[in-house]
Amino acid sequence: MTLSTALHALTAPLRARGDARPRKGEATRAAIVEAALALARRDGLEGLTIGVLAEQMRMSKSGVFAHFGSREDLQLAVMKEYAARFVDQVLRPAVRRPRGLPRLRALLENWLAWLARELEQGCLMISGASEYDDRPGPLRDAVVEIVQGWKRELLRAIEQARDEGHLRRDIDAGQLVFEIYGLMLALHHDARLLHSPDSVKHARAGLARLLDSVKSPRAAGPSPTRRVHKRPRAAKA
Repeated sequence: MTLSTALHALTAPLRARGDARPRKGEATRAAIVEAALALARRDGLEGLTIGVLAEQMRMSKSGVFAHFGSREDLQLAVMKEYAARFVDQVLRPAVRRPRGLPRLRALLENWLAWLARELEQGCLMISGASEYDDRPGPLRDAVVEIVQGWKRELLRAIEQARDEGHLRRDIDAGQLVFEIYGLMLALHHDARLLHSPDSVKHARAGLARLLDSVKSPRAAGPSPTRRVHKRPRAAKA
């Protein structure tokens, strides 16, 4: 399942229950999601309540419920919006790059830039993973779908780089995804908990070292030096 498919699956609970909200008022619904996203970034998805949101939007609770049938529907909509922005800013620009190492590097650099921007408030998917890792239900399922979809995109980019001859044929692509993800989680941990000013720099260096360690000899080797043929000296008279 790709990340785009995961986003589609995220709306399944809404479709299954039937979305009774009127077609009019899309702008209001978008404004509610935007405000809810800001609250979730600050307080986590579990800190997102209809009452607090209605107060911030200067709406009644029933007014918010007219657009979302439940708190859970609102949380799912916020997750979908967050993931859609991730796709727009991280995945889509990278897939316009040539297949192989250029695309993989673009994915990682875009992801690093995304996390660097998110560090002040925290990544909603990383915090969501902590909130729902042991809480079965639609919200946990949604987080899992998004994270697994993104990991599959990384796996595909690594396999394409291998097929293009940019990475070694014997690499374990799944292991590389695991190690890349571990670096990004360490970045979030050090920046958010320890307030380390060097977290982004350390993550970027770690990613570069990982890619260097799995480059194919052709891609990693030094550029061949041209031989310079010296002209024979003219015989002295």
